[in-house]
Amino acid sequence: MNFEKIILVTRKTRLEGLIERFNTVGQAKFYLEHSGGNFNLYQQEHDRYYRSVEYLRGILPKLAKFHEIERGFLPNFLFSEKDIVVTIGIDGLVVNTAKYLDGQPLVAVNPDPEYIDGVLLPFNIHQTEIAVQNILKNQSQNRLITMAQVSLNDGQTLLAFNDLFIGVKTHVSARYTIQQGELAEHHSSSGIIVSTGVGSTGWFSSIINMTNGVVSAFDATPEQIQKPAINWEDEKLVYVVREPFISKTSSAKIVCGYVTPREPLLITSEMPDGGVIFSDGVEADFLAFNAGAIATINLSNKKIKLIINQVKR
Repeated sequence: MNFEKIILVTRKTRLEGLIERFNTVGQAKFYLEHSGGNFNLYQQEHDRYYRSVEYLRGILPKLAKFHEIERGFLPNFLFSEKDIVVTIGIDGLVVNTAKYLDGQPLVAVNPDPEYIDGVLLPFNIHQTEIAVQNILKNQSQNRLITMAQVSLNDGQTLLAFNDLFIGVKTHVSARYTIQQGELAEHHSSSGIIVSTGVGSTGWFSSIINMTNGVVSAFDATPEQIQKPAINWEDEKLVYVVREPFISKTSSAKIVCGYVTPREPLLITSEMPDGGVIFSDGVEADFLAFNAGAIATINLSNKKIKLIINQVKR
C-alpha cells in the first residue's frame, strides 16, 4: 500500500472542557477552587498533553501529507484507504476513532506515560516517527482487533470496539426475547452486555467480579469463576445477561455465552418505549430498541489494524 497522508486525531483536555462550560480560564479556576478541586492539576495535565501534541505536529508533516482533526469531528470526517491514522490521548480516543476506520493502520500514542496506563497505547511520542516510517516502508506489524456489530431489522447498525449494551435507558427492567441457535426464552433483566476481546477486561470483567463476590458471601467453600479467555483477534464475542428475573413469564437459562459468526445473538424487543442499544459506554449515541425491533448481534466485518510496538524502549 502506498500511503499518502497522516491524520492526527486529538482530544480536548479536561481543562478545555471546563473552559467551554464556564467561558473563561478564570471562571473555570474559580469554580474548581471553590468546590475543593485543584486547578493546577488540570493546568499541568493540559500543558503536558499539548507539549506532546506539539511534538507530533513538528515531526509528522515531515513524513507525509498531514492533517489534524479533533475527536468531535470524527463523525463527519471521511478517511481514505491511503491514510495513516495517529491518535494521541487516552484509550478512549482509540475506541472513538476505531469505529470510523476500515483497515487503515492506527498508531496509538500515549501522550503522558507517567500518568496514563494506556492498555491500547503502545507508543510514546518519541517512538511515533519510527512507527509511521515502518508503515510507509510496509514493514510494520499489527494486531487485527475484532469488533462487535448490532444490526436492526430497519437497517440501522452500530459498531462496538469494547462492548454493546442492550436494555433500557432507566433502571426499570428490560423485556425482550433472546435467541441463540434453537434456544429462545423471554427475559426480564437489567439488560445484556456483549463484549469484544478488548472489552472483556472492562465492564464484562466487573460482572465476573460481582458474581464471585456474591458466591463467596453465601458459600463457605466457593469455587471462583474464571473470566473467559478471549483474545483481541478471536472470532468471537462474549455476552452476559445482567440480573435476570425468573417469573411466570420470564426465564433465566440463556444468561451467558459466546457469539460467533455461526451463532449470532438475536434479541427481539418487548418494550413499548425506552429501549436502547449503545456501544462503548456512549449513552447519548444510541439506537432506539422498542417493540417490533429485532437486533442481530454478530462480529463486524471490519477489523481494526492496531500497529504494535517494534521499537526498543
